[in-house]
Amino acid sequence: MVTAVPVLSSAAVSRPPRSIPVCLSIAGSDSGGGAGIQADLKAFARAGVHGTTAITAITAQNTVAVTRVEPVSPDMIVAQARAVIEDIGVDAVKIGMLGSAVTAEAVARALDLLPGGTPVVVDPVMVAESGARLLDADAQTALVELIVARATVVTPNLPEARVLAGDDALDGAALARAVRALGPRAVVVTGGHRAQAVDVLFDGEQVVEIAGERYPDGAAHGSGCTHSATLAARLALGDDLPAAAREAKRVASEAVRDGLRDIGRGAGPVDVLGIGPKQDRAAAHL
Repeated sequence: MVTAVPVLSSAAVSRPPRSIPVCLSIAGSDSGGGAGIQADLKAFARAGVHGTTAITAITAQNTVAVTRVEPVSPDMIVAQARAVIEDIGVDAVKIGMLGSAVTAEAVARALDLLPGGTPVVVDPVMVAESGARLLDADAQTALVELIVARATVVTPNLPEARVLAGDDALDGAALARAVRALGPRAVVVTGGHRAQAVDVLFDGEQVVEIAGERYPDGAAHGSGCTHSATLAARLALGDDLPAAAREAKRVASEAVRDGLRDIGRGAGPVDVLGIGPKQDRAAAHL
C-alpha cells in the first residue's frame, strides 16, 4: 500500500535561494532515450539548468516504432507538477507529448499552479520520428484551447504548424501568423521540414528568420524536443525570446549534426551532450 505524503502549500514553504534556474518538462517518456523527457533532461543539462519532470505518458519505443503508449493518470500528472512547484520552484516550463484531451486538461490544471509570468514553451508533439501518431484526433481542440492558447511560445515544425493552422498551403511568416492567431504570445515554426532550414519567429510585432545549416546525414530523433527544451532553458536563464530562439536553433542543429547514427536501426537520436565518438563528430563537421 502506498501512503500519500501531503505537500505543503507554496505559501507555507520557505525556499533557500537557488544557484541555478529550474526547468520543468511536462512530456512523455521515450524508452529508447532519444526524445521526450529523456531528450529534455539532456538539453536542460547542456544549457546549465536543473531539470525536473512531470511525465504524461510512458511509451514503449525504439528508433523504428512506438509499440505501446500508456497514459499517466491525470491526478498523477498534476501531483508531479505540484511536488516540484511547491518545493523546488520552476523558472520555465517545456510541454511536449500530451496524447489525449484528458491529459491536456490535467496539464492545464498543473499550469494553474505556476506563478504568473512563468515562461511556458509548448512543443505540439503530434507524430513521432518513426511516423507513429502521438496525439489523438480528439485531443487537438484541447491542445489548442487549453495549452497552445496560454503559451509564451509554441514551437511546431512545418507539418504541425499546418495542422494547427488548418491550411496545408501556408509557409513562412503567413504560417507563423496563423498559428499565433490561436492565442500564444509568440510562435517559432522550426525549419527542419522546410525547403531551407530557416526557423520563423513571430511575436505579434516582428517576423525574425533564423537561418541554420541542414545536416541530412545527421540523426534527428529528439531534435524538436531538444529545440524546445533549450528554448525554455534560455528563457529561464534570462534571455529575451529572439536570443533564446537563436540559441535553441544552434544547439538543436548541432545535436542533429553530431547525432548518434549507429544507435538502433531507424532514425538515431540527436547528440546534444557530445557523447558520440570523436572521429565521427570530426567527420560530421567537415
